[in-house]
Amino acid sequence: QVQLVESGGGLVQPGGSLRLSCAASGIIFSRDTMGWYRQAPGKQRDVVATITTNGRTNYADSLKGRVTISRDNAKNTVYLQMNSLKPEDTAVYYCKATSRYYGRDFWGQGTQVTVSS
Repeated sequence: QVQLVESGGGLVQPGGSLRLSCAASGIIFSRDTMGWYRQAPGKQRDVVATITTNGRTNYADSLKGRVTISRDNAKNTVYLQMNSLKPEDTAVYYCKATSRYYGRDFWGQGTQVTVSS
């Protein structure tokens, strides 16, 4: 059974930081591209950042310089460090695994990030 479990969300003031984690099980983590996405109320789900098996990263233009994606293959975990948070960063953040073994994507349940004073 494939599971992606996000954690680390919460309420933070503008300008603050958060580190999200996504622990994966049931997939061959080291072989899969991982990504973070977010969805604000009434909006579509958009990519935040992705990281390939060899560590190559891509970021949404609007977030470059404020977020860093990383992975620890020994822990089957992908992280998203977010700095200088803005109210418009408020959204549910989702982890996605693109599984080569299963030939499909898997999603976590999401973690809420709220940026507000």
